[in-house]
Amino acid sequence: MASAYLRWLHRNEQPEQPLVLTPAQKRKNWWDYHKWHVVLGAAMLAIAGSVLWDASGIGKPVPDYQVAYVGANALPDDTAAALEQGFAALGEDLNGDGKVLVRLNQYTSSNEDASVAAAAATSLMGDILECESYFFLLEDPERFQEDYHALRRLDGSLPPEASRSAEGTFLSWKQCPVLEGFALGDYSYRFMDRTVTGSSQALASQLYLARRGFWTEKAAAYPDGCDRLWDRLTEGAPA
Repeated sequence: MASAYLRWLHRNEQPEQPLVLTPAQKRKNWWDYHKWHVVLGAAMLAIAGSVLWDASGIGKPVPDYQVAYVGANALPDDTAAALEQGFAALGEDLNGDGKVLVRLNQYTSSNEDASVAAAAATSLMGDILECESYFFLLEDPERFQEDYHALRRLDGSLPPEASRSAEGTFLSWKQCPVLEGFALGDYSYRFMDRTVTGSSQALASQLYLARRGFWTEKAAAYPDGCDRLWDRLTEGAPA
């Protein structure tokens, strides 16, 4: 009886019909529920793409020559740029892209943060293993050769692999008339609350020039062109 009564009581009520959404409403509902997932996914893809782009070197100009500076402190930006221009002025378009480009890679050891210093040492080792830099500007060539055994002798020969002596593998900047003739200008940078300025030529004159030796078939890009630039840079220097 109760069931019959309830049916009679609700006799005029109609069961709810399922809501039918239009395609536009479906798309709006989906976006409302998933928009933050989409935004987050797009951001992660953008970051990953940027990392891969940088790692692959796509879109970056390819240098004709690479120079490794190894010292305690980084060279000022003005000095680094002037050195690149000085080398480039004597160089050739080795890769055929219509311009002469020199890249100065800086590897420094004086840093209070041990992880930063370790990263610089790792980058330098990667440069050496991958034969990236042909030319070296060094603060301490003896220490560098002892640690890495990577320099060729001035006469073009290779030191014995068991030797760690730097004798006959480098020239001081002051021994090279061509280097001393570079118009490097002045540098300027902010340090703490003051501006530091000086002569880039005076700063570079404390360095030593050397070139990479290759004990395997792997070598730096365009080795013949790099040899020709070495001859120009060291013209007039003692043999």
